[in-house]
Amino acid sequence: MTVKWTLVLLFATGIMASPGFAQGLRPLCPERPGLGTTPCIVDKGHVLAELGLADWTRDKDEATKSDTLIAGDLLMRYGLDAVSEVQVGWTAYGHQRNKDIPSRLIDKSSGVGDILIGYKRSLSESEGSGFSAAIKLSATLPAGESAIGAGDWAAGLIVPVSVDIGAGLSLAVTPEIDANVDEDRDGRHLSYGTVAGLGVDLSKSINAAFEVSAFRDDDPSGHTTELLAAASLAWQASDNCQLDAGSAFGLNADSPDVRVYAGISRRF
Repeated sequence: MTVKWTLVLLFATGIMASPGFAQGLRPLCPERPGLGTTPCIVDKGHVLAELGLADWTRDKDEATKSDTLIAGDLLMRYGLDAVSEVQVGWTAYGHQRNKDIPSRLIDKSSGVGDILIGYKRSLSESEGSGFSAAIKLSATLPAGESAIGAGDWAAGLIVPVSVDIGAGLSLAVTPEIDANVDEDRDGRHLSYGTVAGLGVDLSKSINAAFEVSAFRDDDPSGHTTELLAAASLAWQASDNCQLDAGSAFGLNADSPDVRVYAGISRRF
């Protein structure tokens, strides 16, 4: 077993085994699952670790069929103070399989992902209750391999906003603007869009979310507009641990056909 997978397995075991200590802490608020981003902030001095166990995406058109599998997608969030946090993310494994339909030729590649660093600051209600808003800055460093690595640095700005509307319902909007890496892996271009969603508390420990997203990507090789519809489910197994699963479906030709994923989050 490689070192990277040993670390991932040890981390996942630690998530389940760590004792609870939620007295006096804010409600648990992972950024996963879903397409959007929560505006809440991790408690000062604490770490919220979010691990994507498996994430599979399929995209097919008349000429090609592409399958991408990502595992061990880890995001670590650390609370600096009552209103701000820092983030570090890394993906342990990614595998891509591309099939040229006319020739039936198959190309496969795999490797680790890039490194993400981020900073999020609350603008209103850092616990995520009532009307809550934040601003998040992030950058991606080209540490990954060609399967899932971008090949150059990228940067983004997100302004997540949420509001409780009563009866266990909440609305969320996540506008975003990015400097994404060009398809040829050299240079950057503008990408922008937003995610809008409805959160539903099914019980004290189970929450569902229904979202739609629209993103414009101005890559020099061709401009595209991606439209997605998504649904996700999160179960808070304890005050410090959450399990989740979700799916997304493309609504136009520029979008991946289907995505299915599952993960776990743990506060330390």
